[in-house]
Amino acid sequence: MSVKLAFEVTRTGFCLNTQLELPSQGVTALFGRSGSGKTTLLRCIAGLERHKGYLSFRDQCWQDDQQELFVPTYQRALGYVFQEASLFPHLRVSGNLEYGFKRVPPPLRHIQPDEVIQLLSLGPLLKRYPDQLSGGQRQRVSLGRAILTSPELLLMDEPLASLDAASKEEILPFLEGLRDELKIPIIYVSHAIDEVIRLADHLVLLQEGKVTAQGPLQALLTARELPFIRTESASTVLQAEVQRPHAGDELTEVCVEGQSLFIARQSVERGRKLRVRIMARDVALSLSPLEDTSFLNCLTVQLLDIQPGLIPSQRLVRLQLGQQILVSRVSSRSATRLNLHSGQMLYALIKGVALT
Repeated sequence: MSVKLAFEVTRTGFCLNTQLELPSQGVTALFGRSGSGKTTLLRCIAGLERHKGYLSFRDQCWQDDQQELFVPTYQRALGYVFQEASLFPHLRVSGNLEYGFKRVPPPLRHIQPDEVIQLLSLGPLLKRYPDQLSGGQRQRVSLGRAILTSPELLLMDEPLASLDAASKEEILPFLEGLRDELKIPIIYVSHAIDEVIRLADHLVLLQEGKVTAQGPLQALLTARELPFIRTESASTVLQAEVQRPHAGDELTEVCVEGQSLFIARQSVERGRKLRVRIMARDVALSLSPLEDTSFLNCLTVQLLDIQPGLIPSQRLVRLQLGQQILVSRVSSRSATRLNLHSGQMLYALIKGVALT
């Protein structure tokens, strides 16, 4: 485990009481409604707020009240990306990046400016001032400045919350690249489930200052007892490997648990690991494989269980696909007509255009 923590925070009308052990790699998302304690917990990890508790990162203890130990923020090997970019207005983009880089003694610099500039496509922006940048561009520069401090842990506090939809779509691929290329463990705060699904590997669900669930992203998205499966955006994230990057007609063929899946995505190389989000509403079920249909994807699955949907006319069906879980939303009438039941072998039909 990368981070071990226990914090107690008491304020008027709010109490945070958490104990967590977080993974040493990938993206851990702190998810919950506004006021659930996400940002407070992140600020405790950063040392920006001091409250009763304990915190260690890998083999370093950053806070231990019993030993009266508290390591100040500037001595913690972390980077912090705030909701607002907060760039220095008098410095060009190059100067803002250099500020982060120069804070680190040369022997401790394991990330170089050229690497970050290429990763975040900042080359065309280097001579501009912050007021000449879009919101998404400013946040990319802020991210680059944080990375150039060579952090061993990166904290991100709702970095997309202040951006419009177009700017979010602009910056999300860069966050994915950061996750995949630099291998820095990230703790990411968000109340937007679409962001979490796209970026996170591990999920911590916070409610009124308490951890109500935590675990791998897919397990929580498809858990019967959690709310995600009973929302309009109910979905799962499958781990896949690229088989044919150019399978024809602008499609890519990937392998999921030994079965082929065609997705509408290009610019990926053979053998690359990627995640594919599949909405429950895009999964149809059949008792036999279909050939004369527009569905490109037909996966062999086993029915785990059936539960009520959002409304009485719907059912949610959880399906076993190798070691992963797929979710389908069907009508109650279809569930009855197909005589759906646990243990049944089925075929999950998915439109290729629904997968990107």
